[in-house]
Amino acid sequence: MDERHLWLALRAIPHVGNVTIRRLIDYFGTPARIFSARLLDLMQVEGLSRKSAQAIVTFKPGPDLKIKIAELDAMGVSLVGLTDPDYPANLRRIHDPPAALYVRGELGPGTERAVAIVGSREATNYGLKVAHEVARDLAVNGLTVVSGMARGIDSAAHQGALAGQGRTIAVLGTGIDIVYPPENKLLFEKIRRHGAAITEFPLGTQPEGRNFPIRNRIISGLSLGVVIVEAAPTGGALITARQALDQGREVFAIPGSVHSFKSAGTNDLIRQGAKLVEKAQHILDELPYLKMQTPTRAIAAEAGPEVSPPLLDGLEKVIFDSLGPDEVHIDNLLRQLNIPSPELLSILSRLEIEGLVGQLPGKRFYRK
Repeated sequence: MDERHLWLALRAIPHVGNVTIRRLIDYFGTPARIFSARLLDLMQVEGLSRKSAQAIVTFKPGPDLKIKIAELDAMGVSLVGLTDPDYPANLRRIHDPPAALYVRGELGPGTERAVAIVGSREATNYGLKVAHEVARDLAVNGLTVVSGMARGIDSAAHQGALAGQGRTIAVLGTGIDIVYPPENKLLFEKIRRHGAAITEFPLGTQPEGRNFPIRNRIISGLSLGVVIVEAAPTGGALITARQALDQGREVFAIPGSVHSFKSAGTNDLIRQGAKLVEKAQHILDELPYLKMQTPTRAIAAEAGPEVSPPLLDGLEKVIFDSLGPDEVHIDNLLRQLNIPSPELLSILSRLEIEGLVGQLPGKRFYRK
């Protein structure tokens, strides 16, 4: 039987979570040996109930497993289990690694040289700009940028890594078949072509609030360090910071205005001992055990439109191509392109963060 069937079946056994699966793998070595084991041997595994052990012994593959595998194949999704050589080594070493990862794209060897950047969904322009710049410069130095593809800082981090012609990994709080937030569909496609989108949640899992703290341990677990850019006193970014500390990862924080509520969490992290950083080089200096490559690629956001357009597609390319050096009012763009106003403004904002588009007072835009 295909090993992917066995990983899916293992995840479906009642009352068997990631920790118990890790113990099963440590004891038996592979999923195939787990499902061929005797009940007496299974009962030797700590945390495995008799009911769950009996479910493993009596397991018979049904048509639903074949259907799920066919769905994954149709979407180009890989299922990478704990014993797979492609499973990220950093993540495998945490206390509660996912039993299996759904992957769109390629994890690749650069996954071990990763830094996470996370922060507020309702970020300020300052936060978006800094997240983009830091991610871009880390990518230029050969690091993979990990984030959660949420609105705000996460999206800016992914975009920055792409602008630096580097790799980026998005850790989703949904099934691999669901893009959330929906306006990040184009970003999702870029990420899977220049890195990977991954999740431990099965197909069809909706973006429920409880999923995101769970996925945050994967963001920090993949990474050598976590950079917090703008965080309120409570929120997901601070959860990721705590998980990073529990996992023995470095925690970095970008300082913000003392008058900004959005920076209250990051400033508090610095008071508690997080390393204050202002640019990518400060992060590289704190990770001296990495052999950094000399930047040889132009930074897209500084090199201008000659470098960045190849990464544009769909509506981003249409909007970028419609602009020139002379400013155009948003109303004229709406009439010309016939794109809903919220979607147009969202894409223009992303292009502005990437350094491709400028904005003048009165919502007038121009190509840089």
